[in-house]
Amino acid sequence: MKKLKTRWTDQVKESQGQVLQEYPRPSMKRESYLNLNGFWDYAIMGTKRIPDRFDGKILVPFSPEAPLSGVERQLRPRQVLWYKRILPREVRKENGKRWLLHFGAVDQFAAVYINKILVTKHLGGYLPFTADVTDALKEGENELLVAVRDFTDHSYYSRGKQKLAKGGMFYTAQSGIWQTVWMEQVPGRYITEIKTTPLFDEEMIEITVCSNRGGRFTVEISSEEMQPVEAKGEAGVPLQIPIQEMHPWSPEDPFLYQMTVTFGEDTVDSYFAMRKISAKKDEKGILRPFLNNRPYLQKGVLDQGYWPDGLYTAPTDEALEFDIKEMKRLGFNMLRKHIKIEPERWYYHCDRLGMLVWQDMVCGGRPYKRWYVTYMANAFEKINLRVTDRTYGLLGRREGKSREIFVEEMKETIRLLQNHPSIITWVLFNEGWGQFDAKEITAAAREQDETRLVDQASGWFDQAGGDFRSIHNYFFELKLRADKRITALTEFGGYCWRVREHSMYSKVYGYRIFGSKRELTRGYSQLMRKQIIPKLAEGLSVTIYTQLSDVEEEVNGIYTYDREMLKIEEEVLKEWNEQYDI
Repeated sequence: MKKLKTRWTDQVKESQGQVLQEYPRPSMKRESYLNLNGFWDYAIMGTKRIPDRFDGKILVPFSPEAPLSGVERQLRPRQVLWYKRILPREVRKENGKRWLLHFGAVDQFAAVYINKILVTKHLGGYLPFTADVTDALKEGENELLVAVRDFTDHSYYSRGKQKLAKGGMFYTAQSGIWQTVWMEQVPGRYITEIKTTPLFDEEMIEITVCSNRGGRFTVEISSEEMQPVEAKGEAGVPLQIPIQEMHPWSPEDPFLYQMTVTFGEDTVDSYFAMRKISAKKDEKGILRPFLNNRPYLQKGVLDQGYWPDGLYTAPTDEALEFDIKEMKRLGFNMLRKHIKIEPERWYYHCDRLGMLVWQDMVCGGRPYKRWYVTYMANAFEKINLRVTDRTYGLLGRREGKSREIFVEEMKETIRLLQNHPSIITWVLFNEGWGQFDAKEITAAAREQDETRLVDQASGWFDQAGGDFRSIHNYFFELKLRADKRITALTEFGGYCWRVREHSMYSKVYGYRIFGSKRELTRGYSQLMRKQIIPKLAEGLSVTIYTQLSDVEEEVNGIYTYDREMLKIEEEVLKEWNEQYDI
C-alpha cells in the first residue's frame, strides 16, 4: 500500500493541533463557542476499565485509523478506545448558565464522563449528540473521558461502506471521534432547535423554535435586498412570516436569507432559503423533477466523502469545500452523498455555493446474501421482475432491533438536516443493502418531511414507491421503461483509470478499465453521446455518475483519491454537462 497525501495534509501537521476550528453548526450559531479539537490522550484497551496509563496522543477529530490522527491503529470489535483531555479553564459553573458539550459524530457507541461521572451515552456512528455537563463540573480542573466501541460489520448497526476486511467497493473501517467536539454556554432557558420550512407558493417562511422551557421568541429576518423584518412567536408553535419580493434559491443563484432568533437571554443566528422541489409533468407530459415550479434536469456525481489522510474526516474546511466547488466548476449541479452523513459545514457549503444534494441514509444490518443481493438482483432487473423486500434474512435485517434502529436513525437524519435548502431528495435504501419494508419506510419518511422527494430503493429491489424509478446501470445498454415516477439513473459509468503515482494500491476495482486520460475521456464521451444525452428527451431526468474521486482500490473517480489529478478532460466534462436540455 502506498500512502497518499492531499494538498492539505501538511497544513494539518503544521497546525500544532489547531485543526477544523470553524464553527461546526452554521444553521444555529451562538457567540459562545469553545472548540475542543486538538491533541487528546488515547488508549486502546481489551477491557472496559478506565486506563491507568494512556498509549499516547491522538489528534481529534481524526479517527485512530486515519494517518492524520498520528495513531494509525485499527480498533477491533472487542476493544475499547479511551480518550482523555482537560476542559478549558473557561468551563466553570456560573449562576443561571449551562454548559453544553457537543459531539459531531462518534463511531459507533460512546460513553462520556466528566470527572468520572457519566453524563451521556450514545449509539450510532453518524449522528451528533449533546450533553448538559454543568452539574458534573467542579472547581479547578475538569477531566473529560470518552469510551468508544465500534463493531463495524460484526453487528447490525449502521456502518456505511466500512469493512474490517476492506477491499473493492468497501473501504477502511474507521472508529471513534471523527467530527468536531465543541462546547457552548447557554442561559438556563435556551433554544434547542430551529426548524424552517419554505412555503414557496405562498411566499412565506414557516419557523418553529423549540426550547428546553416554554416562552416567547423574536425573529429578525434580513438580506441584501430587504429591510429587516421582525416577528414574534411562541416556542413550539409554527410561525409563518411573509417574504416580500421573494428571491428564490437555485444552484445558479444560491440566495440565502439571514435570521436571528432571540429567546429570553439566548440569541441564535441562522439562515434559510426559499425554494421548492416537486414532481410534475412538463409541457410534453413527461414526469420530471421541478425546482421552483420549473422542470430542472439534474446532472449529478456520486460522492462518498473519503480522504486518504483523514478517511471520513476532511483534513480542512477548505478541503470540504473543494469537492463541491470543483464539481460545480465542471458543470454538475447535484451530489449524491453516498451512505454517509457529513459534518453540517458540508451542507452549509452546498447551501451557499449552490449544489443540490441527494442524501443517502446510512445502511447497516447483518451481512446480506451476496448471491441474492448482487447477482440475482441484477437478473431480476434485467427481466423487469419485482421481488419483495420482506425477505429479512436474505437482505440482512433478520433482527427486529436492527430494523427499529434504522427507522429511528432515518427520522433523526431528516430532522438533523431538514433546514438545508440544498437537500432535495432522501435516498432510503441502496442496492438492497439492509433493505426492508420500503413502502412503510417511505411513508414514515414522508411523514417526517413532506417537502422533499424520496428515492425509495436506489438501484434494485424496487417496491414501486417513492418519487423515482431509480436505475443503476454499469454493464448494459440503457433502456427506459414506462413508469408513473420520475426516471432517474442514480448510478452509472464507474469508468476506471489507475494513475500509478496517485493510487494507494496496485489492485484495480471498477466497471471498465482504461489506460490513459485520453482513453478514459474518449470512453466517457462515447457513453454520454450514445446512452445519456439521447435519453433526456425520452424522459430521463436525473443522472449520477460514479464517482467524484477514487477511493482506495476503487479507481473510478473523476479525480484521483488525493484530489491532485482530474482524470477526464475538463472541457469534455463541461461540454457534455452543457447539453442537458429538454
